[in-house]
This record gives sequence, C-alpha cells and structure tokens, in this order.
Amino acid sequence: MSGHSKWANIRVKKTAQDAKRGKVFTRHARLVEMAARGGPDPAMNPSLRTAIENAKEDSVPNANIERAIKKGSGELKGEQMQEMVFEAYGPAGTAYIVECLSDNRNRTIANVKNAISKHGGRVAEGGAVAWMFERKGLVVAELPQPNPPPEKIEELELEVIDFGAEDFAAEDGVIRVATAMTDWPGVRDFLKKNGCTILSAGLSYIPKQKVPVADAAVAEKVASFIETIEEDEDVSEVHTNADIQVVVAA
Repeated sequence: MSGHSKWANIRVKKTAQDAKRGKVFTRHARLVEMAARGGPDPAMNPSLRTAIENAKEDSVPNANIERAIKKGSGELKGEQMQEMVFEAYGPAGTAYIVECLSDNRNRTIANVKNAISKHGGRVAEGGAVAWMFERKGLVVAELPQPNPPPEKIEELELEVIDFGAEDFAAEDGVIRVATAMTDWPGVRDFLKKNGCTILSAGLSYIPKQKVPVADAAVAEKVASFIETIEEDEDVSEVHTNADIQVVVAA
C-alpha cells in the first residue's frame, strides 16, 4: 500500500490549535445536528451514532451534543444547517475540495471565495476538481506509545485489510487507513481495540493522483493557503491533492 503526504501529520499537530479556537467543538456540533435530522435516537440512526462517537473522541461536552441533537431534530428552533462544497485551485496547480456546514449560505459563499482568491487560489466550476478525487472512508489514528516495531505495524496492516482497508500508511507514529465508503467504522473499531488513539474517522475525498510539493517555499504557501481556509468557522474539511514532501513549520 502506498505512502502518504506529510500534510497528514501537519494537520494532526494543528488539532490543538483548532480546539483552542473552539473550531473542533463547533464542527462536531454541526455534524451532530445534520445527522439528527434522520432521527434523534442514535440507536435507530447510525449516522447520528457515528457523529456522537466522533464528537466524544474530541472531548465535546455532552451538553453541546445534546443541544445539537435537539436543534437538528427540530426540538430547538433556529436556522437550518446545510452542507456546501466548493472546488478550487491553489498554489502550484494543487486542487482542493472545501466542505462547509453553514446556517447562512450567502455568508459562507462570500467568506470562502474571498479566502481562496486572496491567498493565491481561484474557485473552480462544479466538477472541474471533483473528478480528481474519490469519496472514501478515512481513519487517522495514533499508534500505541511507545511506537511498536516495524514488524508489528506490518502485522497490523495485514489484519486491518480484513476489515476493509484499501490503503494503509504509517509515518511518525500516525497511521492513515482508506476504505470503501461503508467500511471505515469497522476499521476504526478494530484500531481502537488494538490500542490506537483515533484522531479522525469518517468520509473523506481522497486524491486519485497527488501533486508532489518538494520546494520548501511552495510548501509554505500551500500550508498557509489551507490554514487560511480552515480558519473560517463554516469550513469543516479541506481536502487537497498536494503531497507535501518537506517539513513545514507548524
């Protein structure tokens, strides 16, 4: 199975910064709210159950989760959350899919387009970038500490294939496992049972081919471009085909 971009680890290091801004909590609350539209009972609503589990993995308070469920199910009134997807090109010909959760469509369109255009990118027409990606399950996890030896990681890779892994990569104590759209919960649960700490799990856009970024100056531009877009409160995920091959300052 193939290797992966150092950007994965850069994003893991950014998680703490996002949490300080409340971004992680907000994102999970919105995902729970969206899932709750299919029913407020997680036992009967698998999407809601997954959203709640992911929120708890990131230490989202129960009160936040409960409020989001009530809002999504209609028990609490408020503007309805909606999903929005933008496609864009960035520095050095890299491509991006930007997922948003918003209660104000006009605000989100203006803010995201402004962030993209002001930092070296341009918004693409629908479909112009999407064909470069596949919709897959993705589980990112931290290996048990201290890190197991290479042979143990190889054993883990072989075992996780039985749970639907299509691509496995390990670097700096972090593993990324790509699956078919329906198989990621099984992979997540298997890794948890084997002592891994789940950093993120769910659906993602995986690039079919990556664009290598080996120049440090270009890598800094790409990282800055992504971080600027992610700072918007309505942006939930930024996916790219950029394969950053040099260390970028966090």
